[in-house]
This record gives sequence, structure tokens and C-alpha cells, in this order.
Amino acid sequence: MSLENYRINSLDEYRESQQYAIKNPEEFWKDIANTFEWKTPFDNVLNYNWNDVPSTEWFKGGKLNITENCLDRHVKENPDKLALIWEPNEPGDKSVNYSYKELLEAVCKFANGLKNQGISKGDRVCIYLPMVPELTIAVLACARIGAIHTVVFAGFSSAALAARIQDSGSKCLITADGAFRGDKTVPLKDIADDALKSCDTIKKCIVLQRTFESISWSNRIDVWWHDFVDGLSTNCTPEIMDSEDVLFILYTSGSTGKPKGMVHTCGGYMVYTAYSFMNVFQTAPEDIFWCTADIGWITGHSYMVYGPLACGATTLHFEGVPSYPKWDRFWEICEKHKVNQFYTAPTAIRALAKHPTTHVTNHDLSSLKTLGSVGEPINEEAWKWYHTHVGKNKLPIVDTWWQTETGGILISNLSGVTPHKPTYATLPLPGIQAALVNDKGVPQMEKQAEGILTVNYPWPSIARTIWQDHDRYQEVYFSAFPGRYFPGDGALRDEDGNYRITGRVDDVVIVSGHNLGTAPIENIINEHPEVVESAVVGYPHDLKGNALIAYIILYQNTENTENLIKEIRQLISDTIGPIAKPDRIVVVSGLPKTRSGKIMRRILRKLASYEFDQLGDVSTLLNPEIVEEIKTTLIN
Repeated sequence: MSLENYRINSLDEYRESQQYAIKNPEEFWKDIANTFEWKTPFDNVLNYNWNDVPSTEWFKGGKLNITENCLDRHVKENPDKLALIWEPNEPGDKSVNYSYKELLEAVCKFANGLKNQGISKGDRVCIYLPMVPELTIAVLACARIGAIHTVVFAGFSSAALAARIQDSGSKCLITADGAFRGDKTVPLKDIADDALKSCDTIKKCIVLQRTFESISWSNRIDVWWHDFVDGLSTNCTPEIMDSEDVLFILYTSGSTGKPKGMVHTCGGYMVYTAYSFMNVFQTAPEDIFWCTADIGWITGHSYMVYGPLACGATTLHFEGVPSYPKWDRFWEICEKHKVNQFYTAPTAIRALAKHPTTHVTNHDLSSLKTLGSVGEPINEEAWKWYHTHVGKNKLPIVDTWWQTETGGILISNLSGVTPHKPTYATLPLPGIQAALVNDKGVPQMEKQAEGILTVNYPWPSIARTIWQDHDRYQEVYFSAFPGRYFPGDGALRDEDGNYRITGRVDDVVIVSGHNLGTAPIENIINEHPEVVESAVVGYPHDLKGNALIAYIILYQNTENTENLIKEIRQLISDTIGPIAKPDRIVVVSGLPKTRSGKIMRRILRKLASYEFDQLGDVSTLLNPEIVEEIKTTLIN
């Protein structure tokens, strides 16, 4: 049996799979896992305890190497199949292709170089590279030899990089002389050098030549990538790993400002990312799949590298940004490479929607079969723009809900198989036992309900712990509702069982004794035709205890913001009630966001309270300059 036998082809098949997975979860995942290559078969499908100290183990005793499943087995069957297309930052530069055979050889060469430097199973390797093919090669090379990779997005500051190196105890850093990002050049090596001043665990720094600008150099630890791999063998025996051995650590934002190093393991992560990729996106063997994320995020790990390659798909990676050299760059690439599945973030969709639709219509997008959304709940206006102008009112949009912690997509429609619905992530994937509970943990059993989203049973790709901080893992994800995984989001469920994510449940503000969820207020504000996006947070107030402030982005600048603000207040008052009207509404040009598109409400709360000295490191944001701009607006 191959994984293809577990592709879902109809709504009835989805329902059958979901019911079978609920009744026989271990048999369900055992059958899917057995479609992969194992050096030693697993003897136990699942061990878990979510009531005491949380622990989850999948396919214990099974031995494998994930790169054999992502590369070697495809090379045996179809060595010349296209594995990776790389589109560089500059549109005039030639794209680069790797067949599965060529990618395997490049991975083996680099893996041999790491072994020559004494890197072995369990050692941590930090990767700080731009979106170039060598980033994928480095990730897979680490997995080949059993080293634990931790990828840091190449837009992060030296302080953020240092913190991740220190926390992980990385022995080796892989970086580049610089990075191209739109019309800018980022001096990665300089940033890395600054970080390494406080990182004594790094023994070797491997440097890729990308921008060819002059850089500082230390013969003690620095080595050029091309020298590092020169003359090395294109064969590397894969390290045999236990299913529960650590594959990677990926750091995600914490509400306290301290990043959490989420730990993902080999076997379960492989099984779930491949299964979810195949079913959500419904790719055919000849398809070109493009996810516009960066490999520095979980979306890149799961649906640019491991998921597509485990399925033998062709994955496209893009170095640049959607606005360079013009706002049609995404569509130019779709046309050029005849992309079939296009997966991006609502933040990007809203930015693209602010520009003339001719940017879209000037390109032939007839190859597209599926559109996707990831990173945050997509608002209805952005969904409709995407569906109308990119999808020509015909293409399915898979609105995927998941997290760094979940490893893979948990709730989403399956492209062309289960129905999509604007702003709804829709149905849990087979094997995902989602449930709504109230704040006391009591399940909301009626079909149409609203509450706190939980998951009642393990799935293979759940993060096993926070690196060196299992107590925090327990507190954040399992203490609120013992026996259930708590992702921190609220949701509502319609009469057909579709889920709509309503926002973080910790974004509830008590104003004059009233509990006010900020997500419904934002939804109302976003209905105003002049509003692109909004964020509502609470801040301390002498009389009310807390008050609300709304930060709003407009489609175009308007001089008469006073009338607009009155209209928004009235809209909230008419829809929710006067108590929900924000005390302050501030027009801004952007919101502080992580690179994955999540609004950093912690920073917005600090700004509203004028606690400017407590913002923490903002350099890791997608748009750190916006913090200073908002600060100036609030002061004035």
C-alpha cells in the first residue's frame, strides 16, 4: 500500500475516514505510517498521557531516516523528477532546478561536510540563511546525519539569533555573506558575527556566498560553503533514528516575549505532514506547488520541505517579496512556472488587494487549481478578493488552521473535495478530534456552538515539548483543560460542523466589569468599507479598570478621519452595544506582526499604555519600523 491509497476523493470518503479515525485512531495512523520506509518496524503506535505530566510518543521503536523517505525512495523510482524550483529575488535572474537525484547528491555532500566537522546525532545546528536552495539542502543534511536543526529567519536581529543559539546550544552556524530582499541587501554575516560575540558554543561558521560583498572573516571558525563541500562524496549513509528522536527545534513567539523552542520528532512529524499535504492540497504528480512562506517558519518546514518531498511533489521556493520590482511579482511567477497550488498569508492577500487588479489580470493564471491561506484567520473581504480576482470565482480556497506547535494543518477544507466557506477553516482533518468547550472545560455538544477550541486526542505531529522547559509546555498547552490540548484560540461551529477561528481567547478584556472579546469587535470594524485591517487590545484605565483601543489600517489616506471614527463607533454600538466602543481609535499604516503574519498584541498593549521601554526586541518583526511610527502617532 502506498500513501496514495489514503488520498480522500469525496465528501463521503472524508466522513468515512473521520469516523474510522475517531473509533480506531491507532489503526488509522498505523496503516498510514506503514506506507513509509522504516529500517525497523514500530512496535507501538501510541503512548500518551495528557492528564499528569503531558507526554506523547508515536510509532515508538520504529527506526527510520526522514531523508530516505523524502529523497532516496523517489530517486529509486523517478530520479529525474523535479524536486525543487528556486526563483531568485531579481526577476531577470535565471531560476534554478533540482531533480530528486541532484537534491539528494547536494544533501549528501553537505552532510558529509558536517560529519567532517564532528557534527553528529543529537548535535544542534543553527541555520541563518536567505531563501536559497542551500537552506533546504542544509536542513535535509542535518536530518541525514541526525543533527537537530534550528532555522532562524534571516530577517531576525543579532540579539534574536544569539538568544536562539544560546537556548539550543548549537555547535555550528550556517549563514551567508548577505541576503537580497527586494531592493535591499541584508548583511547576514555582520549580524551573525555580532550574535556570536555572546555564543561560545559555536565551533564552526559555514558561510555561503550570495551577495559577494566584503565581510569580516575569522580563520578560526569561518569557512566558505564552497570550500566546505569541495571534493566530498555525493553518498552519505543516513543515520538511523528512532521515531521519537528530535528532528528540529523551531522557535515561536511567546506571550511573555521569550521565544519557545518547539520540539518536533522524526516519525510522527513525517507521517502527518505528508498525509495532510496530500489531502489538503490534492496535488497531482506533475503539479507545481508554491508556498510563499520562508523556511524559517513552520509553514516552510512542513509545506515547503518535508511534506511535499515526502509525497514526491515539486516545490517552488522564492527568494524575494511580493512587491518587488512591482506588485505583480507573485502572479508573474505563477505564470512563469505554471503554478498549480498557491499558498500564501492573509497579510499578503490584503496588501495585494490594495493595488489595481490589473496586476492580476495581466497574467495568465489558468494553471492554478488551488488557492491557500495560512498564518491567521482570513477576513471575508480578503477571502472574496482572493476568490474573485485570483480564483476567477472557480478555484477552491483551503483556509488552513494550525500552529508551530501542531506541526501540520489540523482544520481545513480539502481542495475540491470538501466545501470551502468564506472565513471558515471548515472541517478537522481525519484523525483530529477537535472540540469546543466553555471556560470551565465543559464540552459544547450542540452542533452550532461557540467556545474555546481544544483537541481531545493526540495526532502524530504535535510538538513533544518546549526545548529545556517542559514545565512551560505543560502550563501553556495542558493546564487550562487537563486531558485536552489547548491552542489558545476561540472558535464557533456552524450547523454543518465547520469551524471558524474567532481569535485568541486570551484577547478578552474586562471593561467596567464586562468581558469583551476583541475578535468580534475587530470583525465589525473590518466590515467598514474603508478599513483594511484592525487590531483591538485593552490597556489600563483609571475608571474602567481597562479600556479598549483600536488600531486601524485604511485602504487610502483620508483627511476626514473624525467622521470615519464616528462611523466605526456607531457600527460597533449598533452591532454589539455601546460598552464595546473603543475609547481610542488610531489610524496607522501597519500593525506589528511576526513574519508568519500574527499580530503582536503584546506590543500594541504596551504602546497603548505608553510603556515604550518594555517593548522588548522588536527587530524580529516583519515590520519593526511600524512600532516607532505608532509610538509617534500616539504621542502626538
